Amino acid sequence: MKYRRLGRTNLKVSVIGVGTWQFGGEWGQEYTAQEAADILDRSKELGINLIDTAECYGDHLSEQLIGQYMKNQKRDDWVIATKFGHRFNSLFDRTNDYSPDGVAQQLDASLKALQTDYVDLLQFHSGSNEHFDNDALWTALDKLKQAGKVRYLGISIGANDNIHQTSAASKVGADVIQVVYNRLERQPEKEVFPSCIEQDLGVLARVPLASGFLSGKYKPGATFAGNDVRSRRDAEDVKRKLEEVQHIREQEVPQGMNMATWALTWCLKHDAVTCVIPGCKNPEQVEANAKAAEYIGDGHPQAWKE
Repeated sequence: MKYRRLGRTNLKVSVIGVGTWQFGGEWGQEYTAQEAADILDRSKELGINLIDTAECYGDHLSEQLIGQYMKNQKRDDWVIATKFGHRFNSLFDRTNDYSPDGVAQQLDASLKALQTDYVDLLQFHSGSNEHFDNDALWTALDKLKQAGKVRYLGISIGANDNIHQTSAASKVGADVIQVVYNRLERQPEKEVFPSCIEQDLGVLARVPLASGFLSGKYKPGATFAGNDVRSRRDAEDVKRKLEEVQHIREQEVPQGMNMATWALTWCLKHDAVTCVIPGCKNPEQVEANAKAAEYIGDGHPQAWKE
């Protein structure tokens, strides 16, 4: 495994993280505590130390599964990142709450679910610019940092080109940007990534496998079940992306290389990207994801120097 400095924080994070939206039950599968533990155990064995979750992946369900696992772990071995702003109502249904009091309540619920006294990274979760431009919110978040409940703040931007929130990160005290970035969705390269590099912000690339389309498992014509979030997407857009993926597989992926491994490597070669956080449904997918680290050199600006 390779490690990088998460922007200007002092966090040493693996270049491959574990995304855990799937633990909330919206990707076509429900997880037992043992199944989640098997994924996290294999992650640890492979040197992965960053877990990304959120309050709304289930009603703190993803966090609860992580918390059950953490009971038997050394807390300092892990970098835990969660989010605030979306209250879970039911599958695929959320209520926005970015109020200072609401955020404090959400964090307390997250800490209880995660069975920890603090989170390493608390992220503004895909809120609007109006929600973002609330000084009272960031004052409240700073107080949560001072109380020791949060080590660092981040912004998970909802739109891949949201330069308004990205450029204001330093002003509001955020050290990390999370953004959708993959071979099919390259919008951050234009303005967001240059701003991150200028501010020395860590970058977590979510959906690096394009919701599984870049895993190599799906061909044009593939369909998804009703409890899979991908079933709610525009059919023509899905068809177009799968056709593009087929072209990429034929033209860009080296012969004999796992496509998921290639797709993660592709993301990690950008100078702005610190870590990719792909979801994984089983330990075998964790292994395929982790292999990407083998193709990453030590010349990245955020490469961890001992």
